[in-house]
Amino acid sequence: MKTLYLSLIFVLAGLTLAACGGLGGESSYPDKQAEDYKKYGSVVSEEGGFTLFGTDRKAQDQGSGIGVNGYLWRASLDTLSFMPLASADPFGGVILTDWYVTAQAPDERVKVSVYILSRELRADGLKVTVFRQKREADGQWADTTPGTETAAKLEETILTRARRLKIAQIKE
Repeated sequence: MKTLYLSLIFVLAGLTLAACGGLGGESSYPDKQAEDYKKYGSVVSEEGGFTLFGTDRKAQDQGSGIGVNGYLWRASLDTLSFMPLASADPFGGVILTDWYVTAQAPDERVKVSVYILSRELRADGLKVTVFRQKREADGQWADTTPGTETAAKLEETILTRARRLKIAQIKE
């Protein structure tokens, strides 16, 4: 029975990740869907931050909008789409992945935390932390230090993707 539950969890997690999009591809939405978002209120505000019920200026001024940048949020999810997500909190701007193991290095695993700290699309509005573990001879996982450039490369990838998303929206 336990195996059945685990299998069901893995299948649901895989379907959830598959729904998030492909690896490295640009996502595009049908024109009708984009028109509906404009007509009925967008999930993403003009400043790029999420709002709960459209882009009502009065509601935004009262602080009911989510306090993170929408471009950074979407770019973070796109960039980390190959990893299993442990949690994603759009209200707090926190994305936590679960441990990820590649076929090329089965004795190493990584975990990533992304914190979106600003409503503005700025380099200091994003903090990425990478955790790495190696499997020891006895089969136990032990913490090791990830490469110093790993978190910086992820931040740069997310920022580049966020800029592209913003430019693509401006061109529409």
